[in-house]
Amino acid sequence: MAKNTICVWYDRDAEAAARFYAATFPDSAVSAVHRAPADYPSGKKGEVLTVEFTVAGVACLGLNGGPMFKHSEAFSFQIATDDQEETDRYWNAIVGNGGQESACGWCKDRWGVSWQITPRVLTDALAAGGDEARRAFEAMMGMTKIDVAAIVAARRG
Repeated sequence: MAKNTICVWYDRDAEAAARFYAATFPDSAVSAVHRAPADYPSGKKGEVLTVEFTVAGVACLGLNGGPMFKHSEAFSFQIATDDQEETDRYWNAIVGNGGQESACGWCKDRWGVSWQITPRVLTDALAAGGDEARRAFEAMMGMTKIDVAAIVAARRG
């Protein structure tokens, strides 16, 4: 296990979520599934307790902690994309698998985890500053999934 790992709390579906992420994003995998050695407040001995996985190279631990805590936009995975095809592929995988669209490139997966599917052209435009950044930002504010061509056009003015 990595020295620093992101722990993501799930009600009961940590393994299903980890396997979905591993199948969806490159450099992702499920490396271990650990079962509870005894009964615990939200589960029974032998049920999946934790799942070690990576998402796009980031070490994570999924914890089946029960329904006490819910996900919020205060935590999200941000996936940088190179073009519209890659943006569409990840967006459609998340939203099309029981997730939901939000705004400005954000969506939630079916487990309630937030994702930012962010084309590099958008982050480059914002980093450029000035009018170029303002135009790209204003264009982004009206989008759900990011439209790469519209961001490129906004950058140019």
